[in-house]
Amino acid sequence: MTPDQMRDASLLELFSLEADAQTQVLSAGLLALERNPTQADQLEACMRAAHSLKGAARIVGVDAGVSVAHVMEDCLVSAQEGRLYLQPEHIDALLQGTDLLMRIATPGNTVGPADIEAYVALMERLLDPSQLSAKIVPPAPPPLPEPPVPAQPEPAPLVSTDLPRQSKPMTEGGERVLRVTAERLNSLLDLSSKSLVETQRLKPYLASLQRLKRIQSNSARALDNLDGQLKAVELSLEAQEALADTRRLLSEAQLLLAEKTAELDEFGWHAGQRAQVLYDTALACRMRPFADVLAGQVRMVRDLGRSLGKQVRLEVEGEKTQVDRDVLEKLEAPLTHLLRNAVDHGIEMPEQRLLAGKPAEGLIRLRASHQAGLLVLELSDDGNGVDLERLRGTIVDRHLSPLETALRLSEEELLTFLFLPGFSLRDKVTEVSGRGVGLDAVQHMVRQLRGAVVLEQTAGQGSRFHLEVPLTLSVVRSLVVEVGEEAYAFPLAHIERMCNLEPDEIVQLEGRQHFWHEGRHVGLVAASQLLQRPPGQSNEETLKVVVIRERDAVYGIAVERFIGERTLVVLPLDDRLGKVQDISAGALLDDGSVVLIVDVEDMLRSVDKLLNTGRLERIARRTQQAAEVARKRILVVDDSLTVRELQRKLLLNRGYDVAVAVDGMDGWNALRSEDFDLLITDIDMPRMDGIELVTLLRRDTRLQSLPVMVVSYKDREEDRRRGLDAGADYYLAKASFHDDALLDAVVELIGGARA
Repeated sequence: MTPDQMRDASLLELFSLEADAQTQVLSAGLLALERNPTQADQLEACMRAAHSLKGAARIVGVDAGVSVAHVMEDCLVSAQEGRLYLQPEHIDALLQGTDLLMRIATPGNTVGPADIEAYVALMERLLDPSQLSAKIVPPAPPPLPEPPVPAQPEPAPLVSTDLPRQSKPMTEGGERVLRVTAERLNSLLDLSSKSLVETQRLKPYLASLQRLKRIQSNSARALDNLDGQLKAVELSLEAQEALADTRRLLSEAQLLLAEKTAELDEFGWHAGQRAQVLYDTALACRMRPFADVLAGQVRMVRDLGRSLGKQVRLEVEGEKTQVDRDVLEKLEAPLTHLLRNAVDHGIEMPEQRLLAGKPAEGLIRLRASHQAGLLVLELSDDGNGVDLERLRGTIVDRHLSPLETALRLSEEELLTFLFLPGFSLRDKVTEVSGRGVGLDAVQHMVRQLRGAVVLEQTAGQGSRFHLEVPLTLSVVRSLVVEVGEEAYAFPLAHIERMCNLEPDEIVQLEGRQHFWHEGRHVGLVAASQLLQRPPGQSNEETLKVVVIRERDAVYGIAVERFIGERTLVVLPLDDRLGKVQDISAGALLDDGSVVLIVDVEDMLRSVDKLLNTGRLERIARRTQQAAEVARKRILVVDDSLTVRELQRKLLLNRGYDVAVAVDGMDGWNALRSEDFDLLITDIDMPRMDGIELVTLLRRDTRLQSLPVMVVSYKDREEDRRRGLDAGADYYLAKASFHDDALLDAVVELIGGARA
């Protein structure tokens, strides 16, 4: 390819990008003008878009684009100047030109000279002066000011106007736009998540330095005690000097260690904060406004309605709602299905609407919002709703249910039949509907996104579809469990509940183990068998069970330990591995260890396979033969009753033995009279604060090695330093309770609840 050819190819690509953006402006503006033909701002936007496309086509030598954009611009300028009142036929022709321009800009287009000549002739007929008088509707709108861009622009301004806009695309907010491949964005997110994990690796080193600092303090006290003992003995001068040197060296080592520990703590804190910001920013790069998936949908609704003889308008709320780009791409098809369904099945013909006391124009509303980490879409129409009796009859006619049963079905149960494959209320197949693949396809695609769709309706007033899907597929909120001494994650969207089963709650039915759950017996399956892991050893008397559901299938999956809820960055498995049974992806935990994310649908298929082949293994019941192992004891010291009880319940639920104290003095008395494995204390308390309590504890020979966690509302660096300098092993802000940070810190300091 010659340099000139490469230049031409590059310019054509820019023209294609320009056409994609400007035709969207034209479509949106023309649809707005169809409702209000004299709307000045929309006329201006459409005219400028056609003008820009004409200039861009001229620069790259696409004569067909110049011809089409030129006649469109003439029409819009006439409307701006009040010489033409836009009628529906003008809007139709301009939309046809918009489509033609997009075809022209698409590589490999099949637009021939005849198509261009036919379109130019159509526009010239519509703009013929002999017809203009019929098109102007009195009273004519007041003449608009002279438009800033003439109908016959000179070529020179086009170059200076259009080229900068092509090379520097902007958002509505005026921000520069840079096109980056999806693979690069995924790589950036992967690296930022690993960076965040790496910052957590400093924690064990910092904890080791804190322990070393305590050992040094104990050594210094032991040396002071030795010095006091030796005062009763007369030492030689050399021995006294050696003892003094030892104390000096130890003091220097203490100061150096304290300084470097503080520096490492500060570095770790700042590195963690910056890594979190980097990760959040990388994740935000994948988010796009919901409006991106609506390109062409408003036009599609309008055109489909006209082809069916209906008047339909689409209103959208929440266009700026941010959604992961992968989710947006996968939402386009189901949204198209639902919108076509609303136009075809929901909205009535204009004469029917008028007889029912409704406006002739039907209204479809689409609302997008964030709720609890999910994208919630509500698509409603003001049509006639679903004819339940006709639906009931169709169910019986297609032998999907006997008449006696169909008569007892509730409205909710009846509506679920609309999602069955091949089910349709239409008797004839048309280009729009009748094949029964629409709602079935919608439900299938939404489930692929780990979401759900529900249909509601009100007779005579319309239908409403409620969709819930994750905001992003890059991050998944999961329950992390232990199976065969390995970590696995169950996405929370598929978990119905978690429970601890007592031995007498497990029953045998038809040779298989079950337990009672929400009024029914649910089958029990060992995760170790499904995931092909050796059963782990556990002294727990209760059985940890994750209840998972997918459609009507519900099973209890027995695991060895609940580790806790985590927000995981999804890392796709290497393609060379193929499809790994029961596993969808991987992730990294805070400590850098790998966790595999369970594919719940695949796991349920594996359960069915085990049941059908009779290879389901029985889970050994926990018995009372295992000796009761002493639980680790924790003392919680806090003057707030609410905080004290919250911590106590969190720790009790994890299996620890917990005692409480109302302030530092009460805690000090408890520490001297009882044995504990961990002290958790607040800082600001009456009588004796947390810093004084920790200082006293570190001076006591019996208690000085007891792990200490300081918990405070304050999350400033100086407060962290103050707590750690007093001898605490861990500093935690109270705002972190809700994400299991407290329980994770306890496990890090003293391990699990059993000794």
